[in-house]
Amino acid sequence: MGRNEEIKALIRDIDRMAEGGSGIRFVIGEYGSGKTFFLSLVRSIALEKKLVTAHADLTPDRRLHATGGQARSLYAELMQNLATRTKAEGGALPSVIERFVTSAITEGQETGVSTEGVIRDRLSHLSEMVGGYDFAEVVAAYWRGHDSGDETLKANAVRWLRGEFTTKTDARLALGVRTIIDDANVYDQLKLFSQLVRLAGYGGLLICLDELVNLYKLANAQARKSNYEQILRILNDCLQGNSVGLGFVLGGDAGFSDGYAAGVV
Repeated sequence: MGRNEEIKALIRDIDRMAEGGSGIRFVIGEYGSGKTFFLSLVRSIALEKKLVTAHADLTPDRRLHATGGQARSLYAELMQNLATRTKAEGGALPSVIERFVTSAITEGQETGVSTEGVIRDRLSHLSEMVGGYDFAEVVAAYWRGHDSGDETLKANAVRWLRGEFTTKTDARLALGVRTIIDDANVYDQLKLFSQLVRLAGYGGLLICLDELVNLYKLANAQARKSNYEQILRILNDCLQGNSVGLGFVLGGDAGFSDGYAAGVV
């Protein structure tokens, strides 16, 4: 009730994402003012408009920037909560990959090109992005597992995309890639995943992060500053058009806004 203008603004952002743009919004309010409900409503609208959504609460153990696994933990939580209109409760990562593979099979049958050729052609532009080559190789590995009936290979590809590999050696042995999703590349991987989402036929990827105030409460001053800087990087990317089909909605209370202002000055 009484949030018509805010909802209209978010719908415009969602429509912009579906057209290949990007967006970012901060939902700031006092405790108990309905921020979490509002974020849930925005996710529901995004799903109806054929976007993929992911959400997580920020905590000291799940944050945007870290060096001890906390950023990778946030990424894993987002992938666990990944949702589509048909899997609104989460766990939609395998469905997104299957939809991408199925559309590639259909295109291959229509054009006479091998499915792997279609997949590699679709993913070729990702090699220009940070981490894009190995990301594309993992998706191609999923297809090989799909084509040969190798369930282990498929499962390993999904595990990599979920951020579950903890060593590069394990990833190389399982998938032939030399990188893993870790603290240093979480945001870059989200940008890559938004591309896969669009290639699978969805409008884009909307990420909702709640409890921003927990970043302000981090005891280490450098950790707080680094997380504020990561938010600033995301903000600049979204406003400058450096992200495609990717949007963020971040919820927090007044304490975060005060802390953010102090952290970026």
